[in-house]
Amino acid sequence: MNRLSRIAPLLLTLALLATVPSVSPAAPKNDGRPDGGALAYGEYGRPATLDPITSNEMISLRISELVFNGLVGIDEKQVIVPELAERWETSKDGRTYTFFLRKDVRWHPREGEAPKPFTADDVIFTYNIMMHPKTITPLKVRYEFIDKVEKADDATVRFTLKRPILNALAKFSFKIIPAHGPANPQFLTREDPFVRAPIGTGPYVVKGVTGDREIVLMANEDYFKGRAHINKFVSRPFADQNIMTQAMMFNAIDMLVLVNPRDLPELQGDTRFVLQPYNALSYAFFGYTLRNPLLADKRVRRAFTHAVNRQEMLDSFFNGQGTIISGPFAPGSWAYNLDVHLKGIGVGVKVEFKEWQAWKEAVFVEHDFDVILASWVFDDSADISSLFHSAEIGAWKNNFGGYSNPEVDGLIVESKLTLDHEKRRTINRKLHTLLADEAPYTFLWTLTNYSGYHKKLRRVAIHPYKFFSFADEWFIPVTEQK
Repeated sequence: MNRLSRIAPLLLTLALLATVPSVSPAAPKNDGRPDGGALAYGEYGRPATLDPITSNEMISLRISELVFNGLVGIDEKQVIVPELAERWETSKDGRTYTFFLRKDVRWHPREGEAPKPFTADDVIFTYNIMMHPKTITPLKVRYEFIDKVEKADDATVRFTLKRPILNALAKFSFKIIPAHGPANPQFLTREDPFVRAPIGTGPYVVKGVTGDREIVLMANEDYFKGRAHINKFVSRPFADQNIMTQAMMFNAIDMLVLVNPRDLPELQGDTRFVLQPYNALSYAFFGYTLRNPLLADKRVRRAFTHAVNRQEMLDSFFNGQGTIISGPFAPGSWAYNLDVHLKGIGVGVKVEFKEWQAWKEAVFVEHDFDVILASWVFDDSADISSLFHSAEIGAWKNNFGGYSNPEVDGLIVESKLTLDHEKRRTINRKLHTLLADEAPYTFLWTLTNYSGYHKKLRRVAIHPYKFFSFADEWFIPVTEQK
């Protein structure tokens, strides 16, 4: 799975110059750590949706980690652990997974409603709505290996796979949504009220969005793992990443999920803050639309790749805090005069900056761009299906450039079908070579990521690519609470 992480709302238009209610509280954690306090964290931009199905961006994914659960989860040691399922069984042929669900889980209640119990019906509902042809989601291609889902009883659900696959259990970490959640029970769109006011089973409840577009979440008093320690999370959006560090320096926020590398020295020199590195399996890229006849010619795209001085860009704008990459598999706000490299190959560039929501509309719906700058953040599956497979071309789909190559399609499918790790590694190496040659993207770099936060936050453990997975364990000492 991959999610879009914002670098800058940048579109590049080009032409060749020669051519032109209250509930009973859950049991406390009894871990000796205090409850209370609030955490405000800064985000670069604001999410279009807050549900885990229609979203394709990191801001939403982080909210999903606070609000929802999967059948299984991944702990701090990257081991698969029970979540909504208390245990599971796998058939000898690897094609049937039976999950035995917890019976003490309740959905977040809506205003004036009693909390409803979580059951197998919700799991089946989530799968069906996720896979409905009219639901636009990057998850669909990831779960095409499932043949059917059946309910044995209210607390037992059985998945039958079309074929055995590698690391199948980890894929059941997808977030479950309630059958009574969406207004439309058949398919989910970005117009459904649920996507902006979701209810889940997780440690935090979405309480609302303020007039300043802040997302307010409160601790779920009925959380089945025990109430989270910190009372309130506030996601605070910023239109300009340059001011986010200053906001933390002046105590307007307590945490930055991603520190601009240029600001690292400033935070390192302030004893109030902690810098914590984490590996997000991400990379930055220039993405091209192949709907433009000029860019449909791979020679033009390759010329861009050769003309861009990636190391100079990395050094100048990210203090060299990263590694140059050459292909689609992973190992801040900035502005750059792209004419300095690109005029040398006879290309004129018009740089256009857009507000985040307008940028997403232009890229994912209208496809109104020639070149974009963005980054993808991955999980550890190395699944690039939604980025480069031709079936993923369309509105709100991740193959926004319209790239289509039958050989690439075939290798992607072959990679997903094999059960041999070494064979899959070989296939992915072929994909890497082919996509580097085809250049649907100019692959730029993978950055070293740092979170910055006030030292009042304790026991902060960060999930490599989901960030808030362990946030229910974080706490603030009573003397630091406000």
